[in-house]
Amino acid sequence: MMNTPQQVKNPSSSLKSRFITRFLGALTKITAEDPISSSSPTRIFQRYRRIKVASNKSMAYSVRSRRIWSRAMLSRFRSRRSAFSGRRSSVKTTNCTTSPPPALIKVTINEKKTAKGGLDMQTDELRELVPGGEAMDVCNLLDETAHYIKCLTTQVQVMRKIVDFYHLSK
Repeated sequence: MMNTPQQVKNPSSSLKSRFITRFLGALTKITAEDPISSSSPTRIFQRYRRIKVASNKSMAYSVRSRRIWSRAMLSRFRSRRSAFSGRRSSVKTTNCTTSPPPALIKVTINEKKTAKGGLDMQTDELRELVPGGEAMDVCNLLDETAHYIKCLTTQVQVMRKIVDFYHLSK
């Protein structure tokens, strides 16, 4: 008995459908809470940020906790949410004299990177780009990077389809 195309599940299409469902729900919520009424640069930027966060959250939730990068991203969102939920009194202030200025830290890091060599430097740069990459070994980092790129590509494809649909309906 042969499987028909509808019976064969494509993992990327299920990822895409989970992402679409979550992202469209988030867009609907954003539109309901803040209908487009002002075209001021500040309002446009705020809306852009909300859509970007909704897109990233939707992708991370679509992948679930199967990937290190999605767990790291979800953890960041949860920590940001708790930071803005009224717990501001627990935030500790630090004295600037106890830590070196950021410019000095940056110079030290750059000197360290150039001393390591080309491959280590590229690996470090990749660790900065992939959420959760700081704690991964090189093999896991490359695997997670490939999956993260696949998910970002899916995000772009879906967002392009939404934009195309929006422009066609006008």
